[in-house]
Amino acid sequence: MNWTSSRSCWRAGMAAGAVLVFCFGMGLRTAVAQETAGAGLTAADHARIEEVLKGLDRGHHIGQVAVSPDGKRLAWIQQAAGGDEIRVAATMNLNNSERVTAAAKPEEHCQENEMAWAPDSKGLAFLSDCGSPGRQMDLYLSKLDGGRARRLTELKGFAESPAFSPDGTKVGFLYVEGATRPAGALAAMKPPAGVIGEDGIEVERVAVAEVASPGLFKPGPGAPEMATPAKLHVYEFDWRPDSKGLAYVAADPPGENNWWVAKLYTQGLGEAAKEILAPATVEGALHGLQIAAPKWSPDGKAIAFIGGLMSDQGATGGDVWIIAANGGSPRDLSEGRPTTSAWVEWGSDDLLFASELAGGNSQLLRYRLNRSGGDMSKISTSFGSPIFSIPGTVGDGRLEMSLSATADRGLFVFRASTFDHPTEIYGAKPGVVMTSGLEGVMQLSHLNDGIEPTWGKSESVSWRSDKFRVQGWLMQPKGYDPAKRYPLIVLVHGGPGSAVTASWGSYGGLNAAAFSALGYFVLQPNPRGSFGQGEEFTQANRKDFGYGDLRDILAGVDGALKHYPVDPDRVGITGWSYGGFMTMFAVTQTNRFKAAVAGAGISNWQSYYGENSIDQWMTPFFGATVYDDPAVYAKSSAINYIKNATTPTLVVVGDRDGECPAPQSFEFWHALRGRGVATQLVVYPNEGHGFTDPAHRLDVMERAAEWFAHYLPPAAGQTPSVAPRQ
Repeated sequence: MNWTSSRSCWRAGMAAGAVLVFCFGMGLRTAVAQETAGAGLTAADHARIEEVLKGLDRGHHIGQVAVSPDGKRLAWIQQAAGGDEIRVAATMNLNNSERVTAAAKPEEHCQENEMAWAPDSKGLAFLSDCGSPGRQMDLYLSKLDGGRARRLTELKGFAESPAFSPDGTKVGFLYVEGATRPAGALAAMKPPAGVIGEDGIEVERVAVAEVASPGLFKPGPGAPEMATPAKLHVYEFDWRPDSKGLAYVAADPPGENNWWVAKLYTQGLGEAAKEILAPATVEGALHGLQIAAPKWSPDGKAIAFIGGLMSDQGATGGDVWIIAANGGSPRDLSEGRPTTSAWVEWGSDDLLFASELAGGNSQLLRYRLNRSGGDMSKISTSFGSPIFSIPGTVGDGRLEMSLSATADRGLFVFRASTFDHPTEIYGAKPGVVMTSGLEGVMQLSHLNDGIEPTWGKSESVSWRSDKFRVQGWLMQPKGYDPAKRYPLIVLVHGGPGSAVTASWGSYGGLNAAAFSALGYFVLQPNPRGSFGQGEEFTQANRKDFGYGDLRDILAGVDGALKHYPVDPDRVGITGWSYGGFMTMFAVTQTNRFKAAVAGAGISNWQSYYGENSIDQWMTPFFGATVYDDPAVYAKSSAINYIKNATTPTLVVVGDRDGECPAPQSFEFWHALRGRGVATQLVVYPNEGHGFTDPAHRLDVMERAAEWFAHYLPPAAGQTPSVAPRQ
């Protein structure tokens, strides 16, 4: 079936941390009226929105989870009054936990995160700022004997992703020496200065801290040994089984741009790096695509990884691939499978486990391999039913959909949540028959018992669009009454190589739970280009941004109108990043949306190519550079169709966004203003593509709520009492 359930003002000269606001449009209150009306809200309106948003982030936040190799203990990170802290308990009795810390006294609090168990289960390495509170994270190691953790390093830069060598004598981690910002394209870019592209390049490498022998410590902290070349920016790595080498995905600097052309390397410690795979030159289905999450086989003869069309480092998705450790032709183990894999772990030389997204479900699959010598092209694969399949979000807090496993792979541990169930820690045993859903896995924690959602119920829905079956999520308004008619907000995810999965609550920014709690239906589609339905579906919007994917979205709106009491005259659209682009493009292609909020969007692909810090991602999606094929970029540029736009549009962006630079938002806002379309532009200081200031994330959601409340009032026929802030 087609639908199935399963005026103008300008603020300047502001205090530090204030929000730069340009607001131009029609039908808005004057600046003087804004000051006297509480920035566009009645006191009751403002209090209601604030109350709703505060109610979204209830309960205990759970960060990374990690089970000990012997399965006897579990470590996890949870939010506490003084900051994130590490707790450790017996795996089957998490109620009786102890804090693990580098603090000298129990009452002291440090920021502590990113853990790794020692192979013998007798130690836990983690990052902490106890040595330099609020300034520098260092690597510490605890014997878990009640004593204070010992500091292993004295770092001056950004560190992440610690991992013990298999023999327990070393801890490797990713390190940017002298870093001024976190690694990656999501963080705020440095203000441009000096010789652009040459000065101040920051390179992430694998660093190694020595532990004298298993269970012992070196005399004192010091600088780590840099294991990988200074000329290579490393994104992810894995230890060789003999502890004498590494496999890693890396590219020439600058790292935030070149992940899309990264290669697979192996390297013995103290030896030269060896290139194993270059997707830019390899023949076959992997040509020109991206690779991530390398894992060395137990016998050291093969490396498994995820390969596919991906639009962001960290948002991993594709097929499971394997290649001989000494190079050769890679083999696609999940070719044609209608799912998207994100993470892989070896069980034995002929057994792999992979996390994958199947429609709206997150699941764990077992691959059995028949390896014929060292020829990877002759490997045959078989797999049965998923070990678990959950209509929600799962992961252990490291990589996308990664799970923590015991040494014998007899237990996988992860955190999970859905729209209806808050985050808890769960376990799954491959040898146990389990049913689907959270009911089919072992719940290990009860940190959020009794907490109920403050938003409406949701369901997975699907519909036909062209030749595809498209999946998405529909969230009902809080207090839904089928006898009433409601407005609908379409929330488009970023990417496009990504997907919406069901998850609990909200931490600020544009989010479905907030809109639902404020009285809206919310449709979150996973149109073509998304993960979850195989590589053909993910690649279906190449050279076609804004066309097939928009048809998928509009078909989803039609389904909602047909099956639910949605008012067709009160439909809005919003999104961030690629979702921001889709918002900008949609309002130039159709007048069905009566209001829009575009977050960190892209309005002009031609000018964007020369403005952003990550232009390498564009060639796989557009088929050529903008200089070789400007027409394909122009075809999908909203600015070229701006004369069609009439939808009131709020535009928000960070001033140091390298992925979707602020000039793209300026260009769109400027064009709408010139056309007399109601619009506002809000620029947030010192923010990159992913906002880090909680006040800014909250402000984005408050402004979006006000915008939609004005143009899409929750009650039909209601005269808006809310006007957008200026």
